[in-house]
Amino acid sequence: QVQFVESGGGLVQPGASLRLSCAPAGSIFKVYRMAWYRQAPGKERDLVAEISTFGVPKYQDSVKDRFTISRDNAKNTVYLQMNSLKVEDTAVYFCNAEAVAQYGSGLSEYWGQGTQVTVSS
Repeated sequence: QVQFVESGGGLVQPGASLRLSCAPAGSIFKVYRMAWYRQAPGKERDLVAEISTFGVPKYQDSVKDRFTISRDNAKNTVYLQMNSLKVEDTAVYFCNAEAVAQYGSGLSEYWGQGTQVTVSS
């Protein structure tokens, strides 16, 4: 079973920056769409940003101009650069990927375990 592992979360002050990373723990045949979701306490999990196989990004309105999603296809890794962080960005951030684990297997959806981002003064 392929696992995607996030890193880069932490506690920062408002206005600071963080960079999240997510990569598969082992080998994987092909990764397609990759995305970041977040879930604040008591709220549903929401899409923050996504990026297509060809690198086309889309963002939730609340993070446009502050967050940048990117990917390294050679490493099957997705990044989320978060600038000008706000208290309301506090949440657990989850990596999501659509991928084919092995040649000949079908397309599956994978989730990371989540990484906590806390923005507080």
